[in-house]
Amino acid sequence: MSVSSQLERRAAVAALLKNRKDTLVVSGLGSPTYDLHAAGDRDDNFYLWGAMGGAALIGLGLAQAQPGKRVLALTGDGEQLMGLGGIATIGVARPRNLDIVVIDNQHFGETGMQASHTGRGVDLTAIAAACGFAATGTLRTIEEVERLATQIGEQSEGPRLFVIKVLAENPPRSLPSRDAVFIKNRFRAHLGFAAA
Repeated sequence: MSVSSQLERRAAVAALLKNRKDTLVVSGLGSPTYDLHAAGDRDDNFYLWGAMGGAALIGLGLAQAQPGKRVLALTGDGEQLMGLGGIATIGVARPRNLDIVVIDNQHFGETGMQASHTGRGVDLTAIAAACGFAATGTLRTIEEVERLATQIGEQSEGPRLFVIKVLAENPPRSLPSRDAVFIKNRFRAHLGFAAA
């Protein structure tokens, strides 16, 4: 059931974020964080070094706390599979300013590249659609990613989830700071809040 892809994850993420403007981005544990950092370190990047399975739900909390801003949760297939219940919660909450993008290599890249459930037929977009997401889609070409990039900053009728199918590879890690307090305070300062 595996669907082959020719997309390189770093190129896909760079294309996705090329014109993100002031979109706040939360990245999941591992490769999504390395991908986001490789695309450019910014004060409005919130990197997760823990909370496996939580990127989408942290994105939900941020979207609810910052309704005037677009929020993008950038996660991987392994992490989103761990957080399936979060898709239902987000579907019920119906934030109009949250996009979830799953970088799907159909493998558990952080633990040895074992095949993940998405490579065995589990369709995250179908799950999101069943949970009431306003839009879903699976992208397999750079042109599709570039089209999505133009929509990331736009208001929607509810949450959206998109899966980008990429090659099963582990590019060199691009490591942002691992200082969680620094990351939190930098992000808070970007939003106009004092350090806490």
